[in-house]
Amino acid sequence: MSEQEQITLLERVVQALQGHGLTVRMRNEASGRGAEKRPGTWLGLGKDSDAVDYAAQVKGRLTPGTLGAVVAQLRHPVDAGGPAPLLLADYVSPPLASQLREYGQQFADSAGNAYLEGRGLLVFVSGRKLHPKQRALRASSGFSTTRLKVLFALICDPELAGAPYRKIAAAADVALGAMPAVVADLRQHGSLIVTDKQRRLDASKRVLDEWAQAYALGLRGKTLSERYRAEHFDSWRDWQPNPAHTRWGGEAAANLLLGGLLLNGLAPSVLTLYGDKLPARLTEKQGLEVASPAA
Repeated sequence: MSEQEQITLLERVVQALQGHGLTVRMRNEASGRGAEKRPGTWLGLGKDSDAVDYAAQVKGRLTPGTLGAVVAQLRHPVDAGGPAPLLLADYVSPPLASQLREYGQQFADSAGNAYLEGRGLLVFVSGRKLHPKQRALRASSGFSTTRLKVLFALICDPELAGAPYRKIAAAADVALGAMPAVVADLRQHGSLIVTDKQRRLDASKRVLDEWAQAYALGLRGKTLSERYRAEHFDSWRDWQPNPAHTRWGGEAAANLLLGGLLLNGLAPSVLTLYGDKLPARLTEKQGLEVASPAA
């Protein structure tokens, strides 16, 4: 698998694990010693603050013929003092899931199948199938979720473009091991320019417009925490959310910025609020009720 394919698969598996109600925390750690030292990703899985650490091992496609070799490889990690290896695969069939559990090899795939066993943690899910339309997690053509997050961090702080990979990865909240491939991708696309061995961001309108479109097509749907029905939808201008905690986005934000000129004066069809948590006062006052997920 290419580095970009590994990044994409890691993102898909993390999303599937979160679908089980698990808290997933990624940490960038170097594995090995001396010349063999290389960036790696550790995953902290569990409930709330109680997490079990794993060293993510992306192996892609798993078959009966390769299972034994893969397990043997995972039993001899580069860093023997690190956390237990967690096999990450695109899909693990029920027979392979049973074999891996018998071997004591923990795993997770992008369909939601998993075997996890640690301090206060026991998960075994088998038999889930990949959706027919499920494919590598892409925000849009040529835009992976990781690339979108890195580009957003650079747009917010252009001086970050010349910083070490570790600092950029921390700011964007992505795996350190993803950085070489993402930076190469951004350079090829023209979003990052290198002169005199110094990287700088091409913060042109083209880059901003492409990021905004890619975000709307892909990443936006993955950042939504909840959907609501609003009893007082038409009076949204009077909601007055506290900007220190909640901000308007999407059509509502554009409507406010453009003075009602959005879509020839038409009101927003969807209201988007960004924040860590929707204020209880706003929920009660505006009669917000949780709606079923959109198809």
